Formats: sequence, structure tokens, C-alpha cells
Amino acid sequence: MEFQEVVQRRRMVRNYEDRALPPGVLDRMLANAARAPSAGFSQGWDFLVLEGKQETERFWEATFAGRSRAGFAWPGLFLAPAIVVALSHEDAYLDRYAEEDKGWSDRDQSRWPVPYWHVDAGFAALLMLLTAVDAGLGASFFGIFPDQLTPFREAFAVPADRTPVGAITVGHPAPDRPSRSLRRGRRPVTDIVHRGRW
Repeated sequence: MEFQEVVQRRRMVRNYEDRALPPGVLDRMLANAARAPSAGFSQGWDFLVLEGKQETERFWEATFAGRSRAGFAWPGLFLAPAIVVALSHEDAYLDRYAEEDKGWSDRDQSRWPVPYWHVDAGFAALLMLLTAVDAGLGASFFGIFPDQLTPFREAFAVPADRTPVGAITVGHPAPDRPSRSLRRGRRPVTDIVHRGRW
């Protein structure tokens, strides 16, 4: 598939067929994620990969506990055969930029205009979403909310120094109804691009 077509076809898929991924696709998604840009080549990301009903169900039990799946707007989301959680590692960046070639001798967070450890994990997640589209699959990115963090960490023994930036479901897309948010429409490029000055 041509790159422009991949970009045009990318959307958040919230309904999946109940079938396994083709062999090798998940590995390709992860290999592409590992090629994402990172500040100082810090590569402060990790990916928790959950494949198959037993592993994905543990994720849903940890993050959807106490909520009714029957009343959930997209029950087909729970059929995704794989989930990848992208996690950021702040210390990797603070340590890297305290090295001699970066010119800082401390790990002061105030030097960072934005938390690049989260930005870079987001870059990696986007590469996974695009790879899924290129493979003819669907994918969706969503957050793990504060009340879900402790159960998620406990279910998968996630270290305290790793922050889940978001989870990605991936699978064979089934027909679904679009999110109501899409009614807002896409902002025209002419409204968001400022050339030369604001």
C-alpha cells in the first residue's frame, strides 16, 4: 500500500472480528515502533504485548472492572486479538541528557519544554497504528485512566517508573458505527497551518 493511502485510511477501529492476527504482523508493528524518533536517541519506551484471549482478557478485567460491557457502545472492541500498551520511561531521558555529550550535569526536569518521553512513546504508537493499516488490519489507540492504573500495573507487574501512554488494540476490522466525535469534521489545513507568522 502506498504511504499516502495508509495515512488516508487510518482511523480508530472499535469493532473487531473474533479471529487471530496473521503471522508476523505484530512483530512488524513492534519493529517499526522501535524505529520511532526519540530525543537524544534515548529510546525510553517499552511495549507490553498481549496476544490471545487469555492475555487480552486480563487487560480488560484490570481496566474495565466494574463496568458493564453489555452497555458499552463498542462491545466488539473486546474481541481484538492483540493489545499493545506503549509505556514511557522518564528516567531514560533524564539520565541521557545528564551525559557529557548533552552538556547538562543534572537531571532537572525543568530543562524540558514538554515531557519528550511521552511524546516519543506517542510517535512509536503512531507507527504501530500505520503499520496495522498497511497490513490490512484495524487498530485503535486509547488511554488507561487514573482509576485503572493500579489494577493495570498489578495485573502485569509493570514497574513504577514506566508510565502507560496508551493502549493499542489491533485486529481484523468488523463493521462499526463511527464515533459521534467525527461529526465535528476535520479542520481545514488552511485553518491550522500558519506560514511565516501566525
